[in-house]
Amino acid sequence: MDSTTSNHIDPSAEPSGTGCAECLAGDGEGWWFHLRRCAQCGQIGCCDSSPARHGTRHAHTAGHPVLTSFEPGETWFWNADTGQSFDGPDLAEPRAHPTSQPVPGPAGKVPSDWMDRLNG
Repeated sequence: MDSTTSNHIDPSAEPSGTGCAECLAGDGEGWWFHLRRCAQCGQIGCCDSSPARHGTRHAHTAGHPVLTSFEPGETWFWNADTGQSFDGPDLAEPRAHPTSQPVPGPAGKVPSDWMDRLNG
């Protein structure tokens, strides 16, 4: 991790919630496949396979290029500007959505044909 990348990581920034903030607010189809966390401000967004791709959209519009997984058991970081993955520091808890939360999610919002709606 270079110093430019580390400038976009705030280990004390807490996650904005347990699901994609924009999907839950009604932007897009309202469901996600996997979740991503902004390493700079903690914003939770949906992954690029999800219909709305809010995680990467936030990275570009907010100028916060470093994302990390918000999935249980995953600890990777990714720079949306460079396309490179890397290991990063421990972030404020929680590091992932609750294991009781369904994937895809949220419960009751995922269409039965969700696999056909994923971005490739």
